[in-house]
Amino acid sequence: MKNLFSIYFLLMASLLQGIPDKAISQTPQQKVNVIFFLTDDHRYDFMGFTGKVPWLETPAMDQMAREGVWVKNASVTTALCSPSRASILTGQYAHTHKVVDNFSPLPPQLSFFPELLKRSGYRTAFMGKWHMGNVGDEPQKGFDHWESFKGQGVYFNPVLNINGEKQTYSDSTYITDLLTEHAVKWIQQQSGKNPFFLYLSHKGVHDEFMPAPRHRGRYANQKINYPSTINITASEKSKIWGDTLISPTRSIAAMDSNFNIYDIPQWVISQRNSWHGVDFMYDGRINFDEFYRRYCETLLSVDESLGTLLAYLRKTGLDSNTVVIYMGDNGFLMGEHGLIDKRNMYKESHQVPLLIYGPGLIGKGIVLDQVIQNIDIAPTILDIARVKIPSPMQGRSFYPLLQQKNKDWRNQAFYEYYWEFSYPQTPTTLGVRKGRYKFVFYPGIWDISEFFDCQTDPEEKKNLYRHPSFQSIIADMKKELWQWLEETGGLQIPLKPIKELRIDHGYKGLN
Repeated sequence: MKNLFSIYFLLMASLLQGIPDKAISQTPQQKVNVIFFLTDDHRYDFMGFTGKVPWLETPAMDQMAREGVWVKNASVTTALCSPSRASILTGQYAHTHKVVDNFSPLPPQLSFFPELLKRSGYRTAFMGKWHMGNVGDEPQKGFDHWESFKGQGVYFNPVLNINGEKQTYSDSTYITDLLTEHAVKWIQQQSGKNPFFLYLSHKGVHDEFMPAPRHRGRYANQKINYPSTINITASEKSKIWGDTLISPTRSIAAMDSNFNIYDIPQWVISQRNSWHGVDFMYDGRINFDEFYRRYCETLLSVDESLGTLLAYLRKTGLDSNTVVIYMGDNGFLMGEHGLIDKRNMYKESHQVPLLIYGPGLIGKGIVLDQVIQNIDIAPTILDIARVKIPSPMQGRSFYPLLQQKNKDWRNQAFYEYYWEFSYPQTPTTLGVRKGRYKFVFYPGIWDISEFFDCQTDPEEKKNLYRHPSFQSIIADMKKELWQWLEETGGLQIPLKPIKELRIDHGYKGLN
């Protein structure tokens, strides 16, 4: 513990060295600065204060929750990188903005909320992972300052496109630390005459997980608490069906009387022995325990980055006029339902961390239970900046909730994911979470839908879709799902051309 924190504070001190205590003078009459801090694949509960992983240390996130607002039920409308990022920037659902997968080109007519901030006098900057609509690193509209890399990027020795010019870094430069350093320097360069908006988008914690050298092996000997749904097998499901396939030993899941093994969708059973399943994850290149611990170790530098920015704001006095928003672009399963990755609507994939910090501007130590989604980020930031929210945005500002001024809010969250050629194991998924219930529909495949009571079954292991007591609720939620799609123009599957890799498999059929 001491070693981790000493390195953490040394890193912050080196970045903050030479910055005067009041580098930028601002008055209450000025518009509020905003920092949007986005991470990749950070699931909603892997933060120290939640207690999910007892040994995981995230002091900066803990501070944000303690001194700001934790949105407990934050979720995304699509649990996939590019669609989620497009929803954040546009305030729209994927079927509206049309960036439905990681390869779809950006429609030229799309408008991003930083464009509106820039027009209203904000200085704007983007730093980090773009990965939306294309795999390039070219500067995008709405930003005065730009730093990015191609595609997923790399953890070590990156090549950054800085305002149109390529800059190569060597000597084991770690991308999280580099972006943090550049973010602090950019804020330092702001004169205070204009408010600023910084979009800091980290690569971490995307696979392949590579922790900073100072964090390697930090959790090598820590015990992993496996989810109760990790061990269900196809053989066990067959046993429930009365088939001849009998597992010699039953897993914890199979012995759990609250686990409805009979009604697990077949695609879930099949996927566990695939690229995104625990039985053959990433074609067997890594075992689950190492995968789990590396994820947590890689997250440490992300938390340090957040801590560095918070420390800078406090040192300069900017914290009194700056709102910091921390969010993940989607969740990530760690063995739940026998799966890893995201894309589906299970809780660990669907929900994301969302923390907001702004002393004097928002409430302190507040836990919001309202259903807030990524489409709400753009209108909220515009609201904070006192910029008019355009009508094409389908999200809603939750800024009043942060100030405890308005409790009127929706109680449902819609979800969509469209089948990808590159990862065919996960089917097209449509769903709605309303209050305590969640309904999930898989169009286009011969499989069972899912319905969960999330209040009595937080692990989503008892599919109640066939249960006679819930048929009227299911019917109502089905109706709401289709009504949402109809009202928002989502009743057409947004197909995109796909570049297939054609390989000669040695076919020797008839001419």
